[in-house]
Amino acid sequence: MSEIIIKTQDQIVGIRKSSQLAAQALDFAGQFVKAGISTGFIDDKIEEFILSHGAIPATKGYNGYPKSSCISLNEVVCHGIPSEHTILKEGDILNIDVTTILKDFYGDTSRMFWVGEISQDAEKLIAVTKHCMNLGIQQVIPGNYFGNIGFAINRFAKAKGFSVVYEFCGHGVGVDFHEEPQVDHASRRNTGPKMKPGMIFTIEPMINQGRPGTKIDKHDGWTARSVDNKLSAQFEHTILVTETGYEVLTDVHNEYPIT
Repeated sequence: MSEIIIKTQDQIVGIRKSSQLAAQALDFAGQFVKAGISTGFIDDKIEEFILSHGAIPATKGYNGYPKSSCISLNEVVCHGIPSEHTILKEGDILNIDVTTILKDFYGDTSRMFWVGEISQDAEKLIAVTKHCMNLGIQQVIPGNYFGNIGFAINRFAKAKGFSVVYEFCGHGVGVDFHEEPQVDHASRRNTGPKMKPGMIFTIEPMINQGRPGTKIDKHDGWTARSVDNKLSAQFEHTILVTETGYEVLTDVHNEYPIT
C-alpha cells in the first residue's frame, strides 16, 4: 500500500482553491434543479462553469466515464451518468458530485438537492446523511484513527434505522483524484492509520433507506443502485487535517469553523 501523502503548504493552497471551485460549481448547479430539466443539461452547465474558471472536470474521461459530474437520482447510490433522457420530476432527490482539477490540484465535493415537495422519508434520509458526514468530520483530529470516522457514521445511521454503504468509500485527494487512505464509512473503533497534519481526504457517506448493498447497471458499468431500489443519499466534503483539528476545504458557506 502506498503512503498517505502529507501535503506541503503550497499544495494545500492549490487544493483549497480547487475545492472551493468545486463547491461553487455545486452552488451554480442548484439553480437548474427543477422539474422538467434533464440531468444532461445540468451536467452541461457544470462543465461550462468549471471550464470558464480555468479548470477541468476530473470525471470526464476518467476510466472512460463520459460526463463532467455524477448525478444520482433517488435509488442511485453513486456514479449516476447525466443524460438528456433523464428528466427531473416533482419529488425527486438527487446527489450532484463534482471534482475539479485547477492547476493540477483536485477538489471533490457532493451534496443533495431535491425537486419541489419531497416525502418525509426522503427528508429524514437527507438530514441523517448530512449529520453522518458531520459526525465523521468531527472525528478529524491529529492522532485519531481513521476507523473512528466510519464508527461514528455507522453507529448514528443504524440508530436512525438506515444502513451505510460499504462498497464505496472516501479517499485521499489533492494531488491525484484517488490517493491513500481509504476512508470507510462503516468501520471498527480505533482501527486503521492515524491522522496527521497535512493529510487531505474526502468523507462522503452514502446512506441507504433499505439494505446497504449496491448493484451496478450492466448497460453502462457505472451507475450503482441500492440493491432493493430504496432511496439513497450522500454528502461529501474534502477535509484537511490541521495541527489541532480540521479545515473543510470545500466549505463555501462558512458552515464549519476551522479547528
